[in-house]
Order: sequence, then C-alpha cells, then structure tokens
Amino acid sequence: TTSTTEIDIMNKLGYSVLLLFVSNIMAWWQLNGQFLFNQNKFWNSPMLMSIFGIPVGYMFWWATKYSYDHFGFTWNIRMIGFGIGTIVFGVCSYVFLKEIPTLKTVICLLLAISIILIQVTNVIK
Repeated sequence: TTSTTEIDIMNKLGYSVLLLFVSNIMAWWQLNGQFLFNQNKFWNSPMLMSIFGIPVGYMFWWATKYSYDHFGFTWNIRMIGFGIGTIVFGVCSYVFLKEIPTLKTVICLLLAISIILIQVTNVIK
C-alpha cells in the first residue's frame, strides 16, 4: 500500500502538470487571441492582455511550487513546463489558427513529449 505522504507527493505533481496545461492555454490566448479577433478591443488591448497575465503568472507560480515540493529541484519543472508549453502552443495553433505543423515541428513536438516523460519518470529519492 502507499502512504498518505506518497499520495500527497504524487498529487502535487499532478496539480503542477494540470496548472501548467491550463496556464499555457491561457497564455496562448493572451498572446494569440489578437490574430483570431482582429476587430475585438479586448483581445487587441496590450493593457487588458497584461492584466490577463496576472492569473496566468499566479498559476505558473503554483505549478512551480508544487513541482518543487515533488522533486526538490527547479530544473524538473523548467523542462516539463517547456515541453507542455510547446505541445499546448502547437495544438492551439493548429486547432484555432489552422497552422499545419511541418515535419520539423512534429519532430520538435515529439521531443517535447520525450522531455516531459524523462522528467516525470526521473525522481531521485
């Protein structure tokens, strides 16, 4: 059986990854919504988009804290965050902006997945 501490530690990694996905999706919209809604004053306002960055930064902060609690290092979250950010950016750009990935982009996405898997499975006790 697993102890409560082990479950809490795994939940922190799960929360961290979930927060990274949500915050990266929000960051994608914050930066790229302007290209979908050219005439919309909200998406084209640098001031409003800067304010929109406050909850995004808050979620990144918590993702970093939970990851550090899980791994005890900051490098892991940097690599996981890079991988998740790359995947979210690629998927959102494809789905919403209809940007078809090139072979080079697909290879980079596969590398991003590899980075995430290496970091998540590389736990030093």
